Amino acid sequence: MRVLLSTLAFSISGPVAACDLALALAVDVSGSVDEGEYRTQMDGLAHALRDPVVSEALVRAEAQLMLVQWTGAARQRVTIPWTQASNFDALDRFADRVAADPRVWRNYSTAIGEALEITMAAFSQVPECSRHLIDVSGDGPSNEGIEPLAVHRDLRALGITVNAIAIEQSEPDLTAYFYENVIVGEGAFVETANGFADYPARIRKKLLREVTQQTAALD
Repeated sequence: MRVLLSTLAFSISGPVAACDLALALAVDVSGSVDEGEYRTQMDGLAHALRDPVVSEALVRAEAQLMLVQWTGAARQRVTIPWTQASNFDALDRFADRVAADPRVWRNYSTAIGEALEITMAAFSQVPECSRHLIDVSGDGPSNEGIEPLAVHRDLRALGITVNAIAIEQSEPDLTAYFYENVIVGEGAFVETANGFADYPARIRKKLLREVTQQTAALD
């Protein structure tokens, strides 16, 4: 981890910024998420990316976007690598890929710490971006692998913010858990979805808050 951290720190602090936001979208595909709920997440996320305000903010920021599917220990994968929203067509193609992204796993546990660690490492590929953000969704607390709090020190050192959307389908105290264990960074927050049916509206609201905060600083 020490070698990884020093490499990432060098990479992120290197070149002059050419984009204003690198946003990694980390989607829960653990065993508690059935096929319909997975589809609700992916379709809802794709629709939110196409929201007029969200899409304009992402294009103005020349944002880099990435999709990660995560579940149990050693089962975290970047399924759509960094893609720059250099224009609306590029962003629309990314949203199409999100909507069509096939599910990688179905029946495993919840390793949020490892999801954060794997996603964190990918930011070395976008050193030109001035702001680094992980947007993690989940419907349960971490129950396998390293604890999310164990990754916070490295995330802070690299200037990576983690926000979360807590899908309270069967875990009514999940928002509090995410506040205490998952999110990190200045201004980090948790958005609560009251079940998967509420996810599309909440992910749109979450993205609006994240991306408009950035572009407001550009005016």
